[in-house]
Amino acid sequence: MRQKLSGSSPIDANGADLFGGATPPADDNSAGDRDAGTDATRPLADRQRPRTLDDVVGQPHLLGPDGALRRMLARGSLASLILWGGPGVGKTTIARLLAQAAGLRFVQLSAVFSGVADLKRAFDEAARRRHAGQVGTLLFVDEIHRFNRAQQDGFLPVVEDGTVVLVGATTENPSFALNGALLSRCQVLVLRRLDDDALQALMVRAEQDAGRALPLTAAGRETLRAMADGDGRYLLNMVEQLLSLPGQDTLDPAALADLLARRAALYDKDREEHYNLISALHKSLRGSDPDAALYWFARMITGGEDARYVARRLTRFAAEDVGMADPQALTQAIAAWETYERLGSPEGELALAQLVVYLGTAPKSNAVYKGWGAALRAAKATGSLPPPAHILNAPTKLMKQLGYGSGYEYDHDTEQGFSGQDYFPDGMARERFYLPTDRGQEREVRRRLDNWARLREGDAPGDAR
Repeated sequence: MRQKLSGSSPIDANGADLFGGATPPADDNSAGDRDAGTDATRPLADRQRPRTLDDVVGQPHLLGPDGALRRMLARGSLASLILWGGPGVGKTTIARLLAQAAGLRFVQLSAVFSGVADLKRAFDEAARRRHAGQVGTLLFVDEIHRFNRAQQDGFLPVVEDGTVVLVGATTENPSFALNGALLSRCQVLVLRRLDDDALQALMVRAEQDAGRALPLTAAGRETLRAMADGDGRYLLNMVEQLLSLPGQDTLDPAALADLLARRAALYDKDREEHYNLISALHKSLRGSDPDAALYWFARMITGGEDARYVARRLTRFAAEDVGMADPQALTQAIAAWETYERLGSPEGELALAQLVVYLGTAPKSNAVYKGWGAALRAAKATGSLPPPAHILNAPTKLMKQLGYGSGYEYDHDTEQGFSGQDYFPDGMARERFYLPTDRGQEREVRRRLDNWARLREGDAPGDAR
């Protein structure tokens, strides 16, 4: 449901930080009131909070001239939104400034601290203002994914009838974290991690606010941005520490690293980032890029991933994507896995790194993987067809009388070691499930199978090896 925008109105600004993350509500009724209270005791991130949408950095796809949010505001119709992005990218700030630009009252809740009673109070107040002909309400819910399914369903009627414009913020993939009914009523917008240019812009603003440059070399500035890892709030907190240092010694990367703790890389071992990184590793290997594969493996290990999980996935890759093009790949995978189990971390991780390089440089074939899938489909389609009688054992007299084993040709007794008999069930046409490529050792396997096929058809007398 979209809500038509009215003229400017007061905003219930509730003290969230510059780039996201709620703090307890406060009685602060306008963004403009914040200017009057600017002083050195307020955190730098609070002093640097954007006052208009034009001041927000790093999200041009949403706030640029042709951005999705700009187009909504230009049409005078703001949809309910889910803002999805990592910490420190501007979710809370954008929500507040959207309310300001749209002339809506800004009401903020945190799913961490709020319950059903808080939601009902917010809905009732929004309905009361609406019935009194007052301005509409933009309800901002931080960490909305923390609400359970029943609580999420509670938003449906007030969003549907336009009582509120809902703007939810989440660091989790909405496809997994939010129910379908709520997602169908909201537009999901992805906020990007702040790139190097955006982080540099924040540093320059902070220097202008302080009236002096940061005590950093050019390499030190680059290192500081890398330490922030796309999080603007974290960057400004580090900048504030640097600006408070006594003296004017200029810090290089080594001195900076000694002074500030590096931010831990974002990685949730049981959530989306876990699957994103293992997918990146798998696809880098499939694309025969050992360097990229080593990078993603390192990202997972430094993020705290269990190396045994990676070993399992690499073993699966050896069977699925290398297969018969290099049958040694599976042996190498098991050997690397066992080496890790014997040595542990960090020594055993080198064996897994060696396996990553081996798999990345090996010839690739998914012919076995595809053949197995085709065989499974055929098995399900043909039901319980029995094997042909000539390949059945006949351990009893009755079974021999029934023809079990009759007509079977022992391949080793044939001149070429290949009888060419049919081993598929009676009534089922012969099928080719395994189609080897001409890569790696499968090239020789393919030649051998093609020769056997000709022998089976009686077209190629000679060596059956």
